[in-house]
Amino acid sequence: MSNETILNGRYLLTAQQGSGGMAVIYKATDKALGRTVAVKILRPSMTVDPTFIMRFQNEARAIANLTHPNIVTVHDVGTHADTRGTTHYMVMEFVEGPDLKRVIRGDGSGQPLALDLALHYAIQICAGIGFAHRAGIVHADVKPQNVLVNANDQIIKVTDFGIAQALSETQPREREAVVWGSPHYFSPEQAKGEKPTPASDVYSIGIVMFEMLTGRLPFNGTTQQELAMAHVREQPPRVTDFNTEVPAELVNFVARALDKVPANRFRDAAQLGHLLIGLRDRLRIDKINSTYAQMPPVTTGKTGPLPPPPPQGQQGSRPMVPTEPRGSAVPPPPPTNPTAGNRTPPPMPPVAPQSQPQQPQPSRPQVPVQPPMQQPPQPPVVSDVMTQRVSPAPDPYQPPMQPVRPQMPRMSQPVSPAVQPPQPPMVDPNYYNSRPMSPQASEPIPTRGLFDPVTLALAVLAVVAVTCLIPLYIAVFSARG
Repeated sequence: MSNETILNGRYLLTAQQGSGGMAVIYKATDKALGRTVAVKILRPSMTVDPTFIMRFQNEARAIANLTHPNIVTVHDVGTHADTRGTTHYMVMEFVEGPDLKRVIRGDGSGQPLALDLALHYAIQICAGIGFAHRAGIVHADVKPQNVLVNANDQIIKVTDFGIAQALSETQPREREAVVWGSPHYFSPEQAKGEKPTPASDVYSIGIVMFEMLTGRLPFNGTTQQELAMAHVREQPPRVTDFNTEVPAELVNFVARALDKVPANRFRDAAQLGHLLIGLRDRLRIDKINSTYAQMPPVTTGKTGPLPPPPPQGQQGSRPMVPTEPRGSAVPPPPPTNPTAGNRTPPPMPPVAPQSQPQQPQPSRPQVPVQPPMQQPPQPPVVSDVMTQRVSPAPDPYQPPMQPVRPQMPRMSQPVSPAVQPPQPPMVDPNYYNSRPMSPQASEPIPTRGLFDPVTLALAVLAVVAVTCLIPLYIAVFSARG
């Protein structure tokens, strides 16, 4: 087919991109929308079989209903007729990049992919296939050749649902009961000719993961029959037999996906994908922790002991509470936490003569103390000694002020009665008897009279009722007689 081939006057074929057993893929230009697309054309040898044509059309309808970032989008499907015959084609989005098979082969050395890259690809494959499973569609031909890798952002695109089977019951007679995939990747039940299920796609994904992690396939054979029997009878090798760097958890995931019994595998691709995402996140956290553990400890760049604190009174430091040397004229401030049972301030030491002039301090006038028995009768009054309060704690950031207190006698002198320890105040015994204790006690309690209005009203009503009942009783007795 020449480069100037145009299908239905719209799709200009420019280059061949790949080929499979059923179709050939071309890169083309959509002249109507001006975009690059991929056109999948059935081989001429397949167009004579109406079964393959029906399968091709079913592929277009199945993929057209799937919209997912990891599934190739289908734009159009049609038929082109010319002098060379009828061409059946399907138009899909064009993915710029190789397929996964080429990525795995690399330079041909057989080296496996990096662990994080293999997990990145496997998670996206499970996301696309799992979305198809939720839509009731089985791919049934999962292999690296049907997985495209976008070279720009490493996004995976699953394609070629050509032999996919819809699990829904619409038009069951138009679908084949048995679908074969690629011999290297199909499941044991597909090798036996049974109908593929989502577990069959999980088995194929497990083969792809094994190949990405080891660089080789788990089963080999010279013919398709040998490969089919190997899938059915032989146990797959462990991933660690070829790559010891793979975590044990990931090795167990692959082994479970390759189980011979479908019920022992993962339920669908989405379940496997969720487990792979959790494993990837844990591996990233472990890598970060190990990186920080290997880093040298962070230091401030200073070694040796810390410098001593600045002396008191130095500029720039926080002001401290000034203290007075021994023998100073200024007495120390009173205690800040006096005991609860002793409200009398402690005796002040004698004031020595000042050697230097002091600034005048505000003073409080002294209150003369009078004997309590000489006061006229009045409510109890507590003496000044009982009402004195300890001054609050001095501000540590201001110099203390000398409090001015009444002259107190020394402890060696006899204590006058006015400054003795606090005693209960003496009160005139006739003070509380001079007036009633409460206003209610002096008011007389009102008494209700014998014939109040309510009682009289009730009595009148009773008399009226009895007066009305007497004629009734007389009439009843007369009727009986």
